[in-house]
Amino acid sequence: MEVSFSKEIESLALGAGDTFHGEGILAITKALLQSGVAYVGGYQGAPISHLLDVMVQAKPYMDELGVHVEACANEASAAAMLGASIHYPLRGAVTWKSIVGTNVASDALSNLSSPGVTGGALIVVGEDYGEGASVIQERTQAYALKSTMCLLDPRPDLPVMVNMVEHGFRLSEASNMPCILELRIRACHVRGSFETKDNVRPAISTRALMENPATFDYMRLAHPPVTFRHEKLKSEQRIPAARKYIADNHLNELMPGKHDDLGVIVQGGLYNSLQRSMQQLGLADAFGESDIPLLVLNVTYPLVPEQIADFCAGKRAVIVVEEGQPEYIEQEIATLLRRRDIQTKLHGKDVLQAAGELSVEIMSQGLSLFASSYLPGPATETAKAWLAGNRERREAVARMLEKPLPIRPPGFCIGCPERPVFSALKLTQAEIGPVHIAGDIGCHAFATFEPFSMGHSILGYGMSLASRAGVSPMMQRRTLAVMGDGGFWHNGLLTGVQSALFNNDDAVLLIFKNGYTSATGTQDIISTPGDSQKDDEHDKTRSLTHTNITIEKTLQGLGVKWLRTVHTYNVEKVRETLKAAFTSDFNGLKVIVAEGECQLERQRRIKPWLASLLKKGKRVVRVKYGVDEDVCNGDHACIRLSGCPTLTIKDNPDPLKVDPVAVVIDGCVGCGLCGENAHAATLCPSFYRAEVIQNPKWHERLVAGLRGAVVRALQPA
Repeated sequence: MEVSFSKEIESLALGAGDTFHGEGILAITKALLQSGVAYVGGYQGAPISHLLDVMVQAKPYMDELGVHVEACANEASAAAMLGASIHYPLRGAVTWKSIVGTNVASDALSNLSSPGVTGGALIVVGEDYGEGASVIQERTQAYALKSTMCLLDPRPDLPVMVNMVEHGFRLSEASNMPCILELRIRACHVRGSFETKDNVRPAISTRALMENPATFDYMRLAHPPVTFRHEKLKSEQRIPAARKYIADNHLNELMPGKHDDLGVIVQGGLYNSLQRSMQQLGLADAFGESDIPLLVLNVTYPLVPEQIADFCAGKRAVIVVEEGQPEYIEQEIATLLRRRDIQTKLHGKDVLQAAGELSVEIMSQGLSLFASSYLPGPATETAKAWLAGNRERREAVARMLEKPLPIRPPGFCIGCPERPVFSALKLTQAEIGPVHIAGDIGCHAFATFEPFSMGHSILGYGMSLASRAGVSPMMQRRTLAVMGDGGFWHNGLLTGVQSALFNNDDAVLLIFKNGYTSATGTQDIISTPGDSQKDDEHDKTRSLTHTNITIEKTLQGLGVKWLRTVHTYNVEKVRETLKAAFTSDFNGLKVIVAEGECQLERQRRIKPWLASLLKKGKRVVRVKYGVDEDVCNGDHACIRLSGCPTLTIKDNPDPLKVDPVAVVIDGCVGCGLCGENAHAATLCPSFYRAEVIQNPKWHERLVAGLRGAVVRALQPA
C-alpha cells in the first residue's frame, strides 16, 4: 500500500467557480492543467515531490484530458522532454529539486535555451536554500542568467502563484525562452485558497495526435554554426520580448507607501517574510500595508530596466532584499541605475547577510540598519526593542534548560534495512582495516552520522563509484562505493558501473536494493516489486525485493563477473560477503546487492493487512525483541553498533550496579538487527526474541496457561 493522494486528485478536477483549498505545490499542479499543459515530467525531490506524485497517481484523469505524464529516470531526461516544445505548439512542464536537479539537467537546459521554444516550456524547481536545506547551497538564479531563461519567483500567495504559472507559459511563448518557476519550501507548503477555472484540454494531445512531424529547420537545432545566431537572438529579440510582456502584464507588483522617498525591492518569494519583518519594525500594519513603497519582483530575470529606474528615481535610498550570494539582482540593479545616471543610494548585502536564508529575524536586523539611517525615531526604537526581546527570550530559555540541549543528528528510520549493512561494514573494517568509502545521495547518507561516521565524499546522485576512480589506484586496500537502487538507475549505471568495467577498475560497489527511491518519498522505480507481488496474501510480511531482479540482470548483461546478493538483515552473511569482496583474488569490479525492502513501505503494506486480520478475529503473530536486564552488563556495544532509536538505555534495576542497561522501547518493528549484531559481533547474550500472538488458537492458550503455572510454581514465595 503506497501513499495515497486521492483527495488531492479530486481537487485537480475542480471547475470554474469552485474554490480550491490546500497547499501551494498542489495549487501549482492545478494551475498547470488550467493552463492547457500537454505533457508533464520530472524527478521527485523536496519540496516539489507532490506535483509529480499526484499527477502519476491521477493518470486516468490525465489520460482523459489528453495530458501525458512521465516519471523520468533523472532530471536530465526530464529537461530533454521539453524538446517537444521547440518545434511544436505544445505547452510542457517538468519539475525537480534545485540546485542539484538543475545541475543534472544543465546540459539539456543549455541545448534547449539556445534554439528557444515555440510552445510554452515551464520548469518548476524546488529552491532548497538556507541553513535547513538538504542540498549544496547554490541558487537557480545563476542558471537563468547563464542560459538566458526567464526566472519567476512568485509571491507566496496562492492566487498569485497560480496566476504566475499561466503567465509563465505565455511569457515563454512570447519570448521563445524557457521559463523557470522557483518555489521555496514555504511557498510549496503555504496554505490558502483561490477560485479555480476549468481545466484546458490541449489542442494537441494524446487524444488529438499530430498527423505529420514539423518541417525540418536547421535553425531549430542547438548545433554549429547556428548556435551563434541563437546567442544574438537572445539579446536582440528574446530578452526585449520578455521585458515587454512582463511590463505590459504587470507581473511585478508595485505597492505604494507614505515614505515615498525610500523603497524596497524584494524577490517575490521573500515577500511574506519581508512583511512580517516590516510589521515587527513598525513599518507595516497587520494587513500588509507597508509604510515604505515596495517593488515585488515576481520575475527576477530578466529585470525591466525602465521599471527599476522609475521606481528608484527621486528616492533617497533603496534596499534590495535578495537571498543568497552572489547578489546577482543587486549588481544588475546597480548597473542599470548607474547607466542612467540615477544617483539613488543602493543598499543590500552591505546590511543584509550574504549567505543563508533571510528569516524574519535576520531580515529585521538588516532592515533596522536601513531604517535607522533614513527613518530615525519610532521605527528604529521598535526594531531595537523587538530584536532585544528576542535575545532575552533565547537567554531565558537557555537559563531554564541549565545546559544546551543535546545534538540530535538525523538517522535511519526504525528498522531501516540499510542500518544492518553499516553494522556489518563496521565489523568488517575492525577485521581487515579501514577502507575508503565513497558515499552517495540517498537514505544511506545517514551513515555519515554517528554511530557509523562512514562516507569520505558525496559527489552527486549515483556518482559514488565514479568518485572513487581517482582514489582506488592510490590505495593499498580496495575502496568501497555505496549507492542505492534509486541512485543506480538515476546515474550510477552509466557514470559508475559502465566506466569501472571499461577501465577494469578493481573496486567494490555496494548497492542497496530497497525497492524504491526512498529518500524522495518512496516513489516506484524499474526495480520496484510489482503490485501482484505486493498483494500476495502469502508473502505479506516478507521483504519483496527478491521478487524483482532487474538490477542483477542488468549488471550481468553489462558484464559484471563478481556479483553477490545478500539479505541486509543477515549481518553475519553481509560481513562475510564484504570481507570476500575486499580480499578476493578477482581483479575487477565486485558488486554486492544488499536487498531489504524499505521499512516505511513494508509497514504501509502490512499494517492494513494485519488490522484486517484482527478485525476478522484471525490469528496474528507479532515479533518483539527485548533485553534481559539481569544479563546486560552495561557495555552498550550493541548501541554503538546499531544506532537504532528504539535501542536505548535505562537505569540499572540492580542497586549494586551503576551502569545503565540497554532496553528496547516501544516503536520497535521487530527487524531483529539488535540480535543479529549481538550474534555477529559475539556480544553478550542479553537479547531475546518473543512472539506476541493475538487471537491465539485453543491449544496455544492451553500451552500458555501451563507455562504460566510452571513459572509461578518455580518462583520463590
